[in-house]
Amino acid sequence: MVAGLPTKDASARDVAWSYWQAEIDRDVEKVLAHYHSDAVFVPNGRQLTGHAEIRTFYDESCRLYPTLEVEIVRESRGGNIVALEWSAAVTDRSNLRIPFVGVNLVTIEAGRFREVRAYFDTSVLLP
Repeated sequence: MVAGLPTKDASARDVAWSYWQAEIDRDVEKVLAHYHSDAVFVPNGRQLTGHAEIRTFYDESCRLYPTLEVEIVRESRGGNIVALEWSAAVTDRSNLRIPFVGVNLVTIEAGRFREVRAYFDTSVLLP
């Protein structure tokens, strides 16, 4: 168990913010601890299932963008799915800061992500 993770009854916003803190820290192990071992992560339609597949996305993100900033802009709930609108910026290896925005649709179960669908403009992030 990773220290400092949200409790099983944490709100979606609390889980998401804890997850983003781990991502800001570029701590892939802690990021993955926010997902159930068989969770589904769908960044822009590309389905990744389980920690091994999900890890590929975060490893690549950390390799390309050593720093990340994130702010939760808005939250909306529909049934067991929570929409989190966010504003972010990454800094690439040449120190270029790239701002972008997006929405994550998350399903939380026992304080961890069961499913995350992330929607953002990847064209601004292409190396």
